[in-house]
Amino acid sequence: MDTKRLDLNLLVTLEALLVEQNVTKAAARLHLSQPAVSAQLSRLRDVFEDPLLIPAHRGMTPTARGLELLDPLRHALDQVRAIVATERTFHPAKAKLTITIACTDYVQAAVVMPLVMDLRRKAPGVRVAVRHLDLDQLEAQMARGDVDLALMTPQVAPPSLRTRHLFDERYVLIGRRNHPGLRHGITLDEFARLEHVIVSLRGGAFVTPVDDTLTALGRSRHVVFSAASFLFVPEIVAQSDFVALVPERLVRDRIDRLKIVEFPPAEGFAVGMVWHERTQGHTGHRWIRDAIIAVVNGRTQARRPRGRARPS
Repeated sequence: MDTKRLDLNLLVTLEALLVEQNVTKAAARLHLSQPAVSAQLSRLRDVFEDPLLIPAHRGMTPTARGLELLDPLRHALDQVRAIVATERTFHPAKAKLTITIACTDYVQAAVVMPLVMDLRRKAPGVRVAVRHLDLDQLEAQMARGDVDLALMTPQVAPPSLRTRHLFDERYVLIGRRNHPGLRHGITLDEFARLEHVIVSLRGGAFVTPVDDTLTALGRSRHVVFSAASFLFVPEIVAQSDFVALVPERLVRDRIDRLKIVEFPPAEGFAVGMVWHERTQGHTGHRWIRDAIIAVVNGRTQARRPRGRARPS
C-alpha cells in the first residue's frame, strides 16, 4: 500500500461508509455531496486494492477486508479526535447541557435516577430528559438529535450506532416479607403453583420467555396479573400473596418490605449504552457517558453481575 496517497479525510470517509453502508447516508454524515463521497470511495479502493464495499439490496455491504478495517480504523480516528478535543475541556460545574436518554422504566429506576442525583452535585447545569425506548425509531431519532443516548440491551442496537456494555442483570423472585410459599431453595413445582405477576412491556400478554422455558420442562405457572411497568410490581407484591420475577437492581434496596430469593431458571440480560456518531467526539456527551459508567460501577461493585440474555 502506498500510504503517501492517503490523507485523514479519506480515512474519515471510509469509517462513515463502513458504518452507514450507504453512500447517501455517509455523504449526509460528512456534509459532502454524494459524488464527492463516491469519488473518495474509488480512491480508497485503489489504495487498499479491495472493493471495500459492494452493492447490496439496500445500500452496500462491506467486504471481508472492509470488516477487518472498521475496528482498528475507529480506534485510530478516536485517538486523533481525542487529541483535537483536548483544548475543548468540559467543565461540569459550569456547563449548560441537555441530554435526552431513551430507556425502559426499569433502567430509569436503576440507572437514570442515581445518575440525576449525581449530576445535581457535580453538574447542576446539566438537564436530563427521558424518552420511551422505541427500537424501531431509535436510529432515526439519534440521527435527528431527538435522542442522544439509549440505555438498553446493546445486542439489539442498530449496527450503525456505537455501543458499550455496562453490566449484566439477572432476575430474582420477590414476594412480601412473610410470604408463606416463598423461600430460598424453592422447587420448580412450588414456583409454578404460586400466583404470579408478570410484566408485558407491549401490554396485555400473559406469557414471557420464562413460560417458554417452563413449557419445555413440562410445567406452567399461574399468572394472575399482567402489568405494563416493572415499577408498579414491587408495590403490589408487597401488599399481597403475589410473586414476581424482576431485575435485581430494581429491588436491591427494598429488603425491608420484600423477600428476595434467587431462582436460577430465570435468565438475565445485558444493559449497555448506545449512541450516535454525531456525539462521539463531543466532550460533554463523553463526560456524561463516563458519569454513567461511574454510577453503574458504584452500584455493582458489591456483587459481581451474572447472567445475560433478553428481558422477559
